Amino acid sequence: MRHCIYPGTFDPITCGHLDVLERAAKLFDKVTVAVAESAGKGPLFTPQQRVDMIRPNLAHLPHVGVTTFSGLLVEFCMAHQADAIIRGLRALSDFEFEFNMALMNRHLEPKLETLFVMPNEQFSYTSSTLVKQVARYGGNVAHFVPPNVAEALRTAFAK
Repeated sequence: MRHCIYPGTFDPITCGHLDVLERAAKLFDKVTVAVAESAGKGPLFTPQQRVDMIRPNLAHLPHVGVTTFSGLLVEFCMAHQADAIIRGLRALSDFEFEFNMALMNRHLEPKLETLFVMPNEQFSYTSSTLVKQVARYGGNVAHFVPPNVAEALRTAFAK
């Protein structure tokens, strides 16, 4: 069974993330969405809130699960017997950071492959950061995130 890990902060998950996830689900027998706790990044949502936002969007993908992790990604991957890491590339600007991270992960664990997946071009400019900025000022984010996430953003910024 081929297993990949799709790591990220997912604060919040976007339609672009879900597009990459759907593509990974076609390539692997098992996919684990690994939500990084990332306290240092100052996320808007707690790790459990992010998991709870992701889970309903996986219902049609029975071989995809979601969990949280902290620490080194390669250690998490090896503990879960993963064969690969999936990373989404929206634009050329993402490549340098992702390439360096992939090389470091390969240095730490040579058996673990990193695969880059491009989302549909309609999501190439979408990021969690931009979605939060639009939502913070009352903009409509319905085209960028699933409905449950749009509602969570409205609630978070209504406070």
